Amino acid sequence: MKIFTTEEIREIDKYTVEVEGVSPLDLIEKVGEGIVAEVTSRWLPTKPVTIFAGPGNNGADALAAARLLYEKGFKPKTFLFNIGGDRLSPDCQACRDRLVSLPGIDFTEIINNFSLPDLMKTHLVIDGLFGSGLRDHLTGGFTSLVQYINESRATVISIDVPSGMFGDWNKDSIHRNVIHADITLAIQFPRPAFFLRENAELVGEWKILDIGLSQKASATILPTYYMIESNDVKRKLKRRHNFVTKADLGSAAIIAGSYGMMGAAVLATKAAIRGGVGKVTAISPRCGFNILQSTVPDALFLADKNEVILTNISLRYDYSAIAIGPGIGTHEHTVSAVDDFLASMKRPLIVDADALNCIAKRPAMLNNLPVMSIITPHAGEFDRLFGHHSTDYERLTKAIEVSQQYNIFIILKSHYTAIIRPDGKIYFNSSGTPAMATAGSGDCLTGLIASLLAQGYLPEIAAIMGVFIHGRAGEIAEQRQSLYSVSAMDICDCIGPAINSIMESD
Repeated sequence: MKIFTTEEIREIDKYTVEVEGVSPLDLIEKVGEGIVAEVTSRWLPTKPVTIFAGPGNNGADALAAARLLYEKGFKPKTFLFNIGGDRLSPDCQACRDRLVSLPGIDFTEIINNFSLPDLMKTHLVIDGLFGSGLRDHLTGGFTSLVQYINESRATVISIDVPSGMFGDWNKDSIHRNVIHADITLAIQFPRPAFFLRENAELVGEWKILDIGLSQKASATILPTYYMIESNDVKRKLKRRHNFVTKADLGSAAIIAGSYGMMGAAVLATKAAIRGGVGKVTAISPRCGFNILQSTVPDALFLADKNEVILTNISLRYDYSAIAIGPGIGTHEHTVSAVDDFLASMKRPLIVDADALNCIAKRPAMLNNLPVMSIITPHAGEFDRLFGHHSTDYERLTKAIEVSQQYNIFIILKSHYTAIIRPDGKIYFNSSGTPAMATAGSGDCLTGLIASLLAQGYLPEIAAIMGVFIHGRAGEIAEQRQSLYSVSAMDICDCIGPAINSIMESD
């Protein structure tokens, strides 16, 4: 799915109205219908509803919802902010006139002074003050109103985006001056800001209201941001013919493990096998021999000369894909081994976990990362490499810079894991679950991506597919084990069912 910026959505909306001849009021009516459908699916007409509408078309959406809720038997109290008396957009004015024509409607238009209505935890607030077209931070009375709504602990549904929040980025926003929505009903498309951790408390649960904006206009725009969905992966998955052999499916080397951390090597190796590669070789210290051979007998084992750590990473064969890092530690000799290994490599690698921590100890190693390599840091590993960042926005901005500088792909792991391409395009993953917050989950991802890369997928495609399949495997593992009981091995074991579910999806 394409994720459009506020300006791009404005262009699509304009095309829908001016070229395809759709009335703005018809679009507003569809938004109102979507809001009402959400409300009536959750609450009875006895639910106390308070609606706050701003002077623009976000306010028009809220007024349309107020009218439709009234017709469904609800008794909403509606407040329209028209400070000064001449601020309403033409569509907002039209929606106001339709609303006030209803007999018995509880409606207040604020032109000068405003007394705050009583709000309690049992109330439902529909926030239609300001949408994604907001250009400046809220000030004055609007910040007081927003803070009052937040402090009331009422359930809040925000239209388009929470009022006070920008649809794209929110670098300098003060959260107490932004509505904290329980549900955000995004119009037609999610906004880039929804995918960042620091905005989660503002957005709450988000859903998309499809109001029929122009598909033709959407198709002509090539955005910067995308959301990975099941069908995107399904289209890329290669079907296997009847005469396929393991030689056709590539070979992967997993450089992983050290004394006390052989589990990481086991997980990465097993995930590579579950991902469908023809052959896997685990490269580990000698202490890992019995562990790997007994837990993952399908894999070959290549021992370092050292008993407990990696000290000399030398490859005997020309592997189709190579991943390095899970559980290797950061001993001085291992750091040197990683340094020498990167300096000798010319093909793309998957670099994860302790390999990234080794690089953090010698940042000059970044210059030796082969072009089109994939690095897979979580926030802590990323910050060790590239400096402290306070927000996902800062981290993502830096990742774009780094990806371009070194011509590599970055998988920035989070709830909505982001895959950053060197050309600046960003893919947010839509699969996964909090159940995956468990040690070793990232090791599984590394092995899975190595498996896909070995099977001939391009690095970008292997990264996108690997992240989505990994997340889907976590979802299936949660169904089998519960939100609280998923282990990394459970995720590995669900890679096959995850691929099947994607292949069978509509």
